[in-house]
Amino acid sequence: MNNLSVFVALTAIAVLLQAGVLLALYLAFRKSSERIEAIATQVKEKVLPAVEQAEILLAEVRPKLQLITDNLQESSIMMRDQVQRVDATVNDTVDRARLQIIRADELVSRTLDKVEYTSEVAQRTVMYPIRQLSGIMQGVTVGLEFLFSGRARRNGSGREERRPVPQDEMFI
Repeated sequence: MNNLSVFVALTAIAVLLQAGVLLALYLAFRKSSERIEAIATQVKEKVLPAVEQAEILLAEVRPKLQLITDNLQESSIMMRDQVQRVDATVNDTVDRARLQIIRADELVSRTLDKVEYTSEVAQRTVMYPIRQLSGIMQGVTVGLEFLFSGRARRNGSGREERRPVPQDEMFI
């Protein structure tokens, strides 16, 4: 029976040990519970009034915030519409300017073509007849000079000396 009394003694010690652990757990839990209750009391005393004030303030501010939000939304819609109008106007202006530039380029090209054509026509109808008339006048002048200056001049050696005609100098 000796074994049995050792076993009973060990069991009694284990049960007492478990009771001690349970008692320590109970005391620790009770201490923690007291701390948690103290913290909860402080939260109720300090935080809950602040939350209530925040709710009151939020109730007062909510309509104002809603009004500000609505105004911002309206403003952004109006701004988007205005930007679209400006974009359409700028695109229209650019298109018209491009068209006017093309028209101006065509006008300048046609004008230059007409100036060139007029220059050619003036060359044919005015300058060529003037050159021909100038040639005829020079021919008549040379002929008259020849007639009025005597047929030929003689130099001291008895040879006839002919005066150069201005046209002769051009062809040499």
